[in-house]
Amino acid sequence: MSTTHEHEHEHEHDHEHEHDQHHEHEHGHDHDHEHGHGHSHGDGGHAHPTGFRGFLHGLFVPHTHDAADSIDDALEASKEGVRAVKISLFILLGTTILQFVVVLVSGSVALLADTIHNFADALTAVPLWVAFVLGRRLATRRYTYGFGRAEDLAGLFIVGVVALSAVVAAWQSIDRLLHPHPLNNLWWVLVAGLVGFAGNEIVAIYRIRVGQRIGSAALVADGVHARIDGFTSLAVVLGALGVILGFPLADPIVGLLISAAIIVLLWGTVKSIGRRLMDGIEPELVDRAQTALDSTPGVLSTPLLQLRWVGHRLQGAATIVVADSSLSDAEAIVREAEHRLGHALPNLDDMAIRTVTR
Repeated sequence: MSTTHEHEHEHEHDHEHEHDQHHEHEHGHDHDHEHGHGHSHGDGGHAHPTGFRGFLHGLFVPHTHDAADSIDDALEASKEGVRAVKISLFILLGTTILQFVVVLVSGSVALLADTIHNFADALTAVPLWVAFVLGRRLATRRYTYGFGRAEDLAGLFIVGVVALSAVVAAWQSIDRLLHPHPLNNLWWVLVAGLVGFAGNEIVAIYRIRVGQRIGSAALVADGVHARIDGFTSLAVVLGALGVILGFPLADPIVGLLISAAIIVLLWGTVKSIGRRLMDGIEPELVDRAQTALDSTPGVLSTPLLQLRWVGHRLQGAATIVVADSSLSDAEAIVREAEHRLGHALPNLDDMAIRTVTR
């Protein structure tokens, strides 16, 4: 961590001391402390829906960050992100190939829409993979903050691909409504839909859990994308059942409903990624940092606190007010503040702390 101390002394000599010190911030935490951190888990100034609406909100707009479960080593977090992307890519490619074979033998446009969407979901793993690898690179003189933002740009790409897949699915469904033709092997369509749901839900759970653990909005967004795919696969099953029961237009109608659902559910992901690009931060994380700083012995107040995500890592700056004391005392206060911040925010890579005296 970089730390700036400013002490204004009115002792035997009248002058200001300004000291710039650089502390290497390590999250080893291999020693015990007897102080409580008092981490706040409140609503952070925003409430989430309850009841059935809350269930849907948690399903399709999950929290991006779970600080209590997060990985505090940047390299290990990136490795786990790459692992999640690779495993989910191969699962989705397998699901897509199976579904495409069934599309060829059945002619189901709803299953085709689902297959296109699954293939798009598999493709989104590629830029995310690249972003995680880029994020490991050290900062340069041009990119002094490193390459973590590549992850958020990958999230934008994911949003674009999801939107495009919804348009393609809608176009295919409208064409089938205008030019209907009979479907074949409907029971295979049912099986393919169920396989698509199972594969996507497995990938969704895995991506979302890893994304929350490492603090990656893009990986959580990709997990939500897979979950949407899973429910569109169930919609394909409903469409096939409708055709079996004597309603042939059920297939293209379900394809249109899938497209509409994708666009509606995409909005939550757009807001999450957009917030990251605008340096938005979850209020509960600010509360955690505020509590850690305010509870540090010697800190009188924290008039300024800033946090932002760079990829799946946190950076920030703070100003703390301390009593008029010696430089060594102020440095000890800052070190303790840094340690408490490291416990409160395991994803924190750098916090520039400026001290002012009162």
